[in-house]
Amino acid sequence: MNRAPYSPPDFQTGHVWLCGAGPGDPGLLTLHALHALQNADVVVYDALVSDGVLGLARAEATLEYAGKRGGKPSPKQADISLRLVQLARQGLRVLRLKGGDPFVFGRGGEEALSLVAAEVPFRIVPGVTAGIGGLAYAGIPVTHRDTNHAVTFITGHDATGDVAGVDWAALAKGAPVLVIYMAMKHLGTIADRLIDGGKAADTPVAIVSNAALPDQRVLETTLAGASADAEAAGMAPPCVVVVGAVARLRAGLDWLGALTEGRVLEADPLGLGRERRTG
Repeated sequence: MNRAPYSPPDFQTGHVWLCGAGPGDPGLLTLHALHALQNADVVVYDALVSDGVLGLARAEATLEYAGKRGGKPSPKQADISLRLVQLARQGLRVLRLKGGDPFVFGRGGEEALSLVAAEVPFRIVPGVTAGIGGLAYAGIPVTHRDTNHAVTFITGHDATGDVAGVDWAALAKGAPVLVIYMAMKHLGTIADRLIDGGKAADTPVAIVSNAALPDQRVLETTLAGASADAEAAGMAPPCVVVVGAVARLRAGLDWLGALTEGRVLEADPLGLGRERRTG
């Protein structure tokens, strides 16, 4: 067996690396992302990049904030892209660090195309998106063969910041599990439209706030009660919302709760009344 050691790619001057930082826990970084943090001259980072991840940047690196948060003053996307070009043309190793995965609702494609137009060489380093990794830290799988064979990832608003451009009725009928990013502002409207489209009002819902961070919180509710329950519980962004039967699996798979709070897990959270299939 060939056990060649990890050999990272060369992070060259004048290049931009667009890296995913994962949902929060620094342990979820890829080796490539860690290598970039340890070699970058400047790190241009998003609002959802955790302090623990930023703490891995080399001491000499310059950290530049370029976070975009809904409803708050934020840099314009065109300005962020221009800044990446400017820094690269100064002959710097530029790390563009984005929460989750840069190509999953992270505008990584837009920034990469701006680099292409400016003829700036770049590398894409995928990351663990919150819709998978964040839910895993809450003990919720996005697929399970007893509940769903498909999953739909969607943002809680369209390009205009509203929900009107999303076909919620089609999603209600065709998507057994929905993983919704940036949903909190319009959660009540989203729930109403899914119910109007045919999704059962008692469909299980889980809302995960600050996923994979020490202050992670999880609210288990239903589609009909999601908005009111989230408000009552003080659930605040960043959150990822999962709609579907997989949310019930948390009763058996909340490994973090079992390790840190002594939660007793259920072997049959779906109430199937039979042994787990192994075939």
